[in-house]
Amino acid sequence: MVSAHGGDVVLVHDAFHAPDQLFEDIVSDTPWRQEEITVFGRKHPMPRQTYWMGEVPYSYSGLTNPPEGVSDPVAKVWHHVERLCQTTFNGVLLNLYRDGRDSMGWHADDEKSLGPQPIIASVNLGAERRLRFKRRSKTPGESIPVDLPHGSVLVMRGDTQRNWLHCVPKTAKIVGPRVNLTFRLVDVEP
Repeated sequence: MVSAHGGDVVLVHDAFHAPDQLFEDIVSDTPWRQEEITVFGRKHPMPRQTYWMGEVPYSYSGLTNPPEGVSDPVAKVWHHVERLCQTTFNGVLLNLYRDGRDSMGWHADDEKSLGPQPIIASVNLGAERRLRFKRRSKTPGESIPVDLPHGSVLVMRGDTQRNWLHCVPKTAKIVGPRVNLTFRLVDVEP
């Protein structure tokens, strides 16, 4: 993976006892939103549905998400992920990829509020999707594919966000829905 090249990424398989039930509970209990983002001055619907839960607001891509209560199914996942990562989080961004047309473009989780070396724990429930990593560089290079199976947790820490970009590209393959929960520790300035 990217661990040897200025990043620290670990994929933990089979991280949950009953991932099917967690998936169903989270999908049905979450009040999903279809946010709009501005790209080159034009508003477009985000190519997935999202929802923020946590103790603090979180801003990214020109959106500010207010703190929202944490549902019971997400709380179960949250406690498990904190034990797995041996750290604490104060928020989670939930993403619902309804099918292969839903995606996430190239980006780094490098908002100032996350600090210089954030720990991002990415929980994957539902259909397997491919995440791609590529070096932050002016010269194009190959991307590294990482398949994210149902019930797995991908942990990114250290200089990963500083040195690498990642995305979940669209796919023409027929794939079912996928929920991704990205846990983070957001520093709210007074």
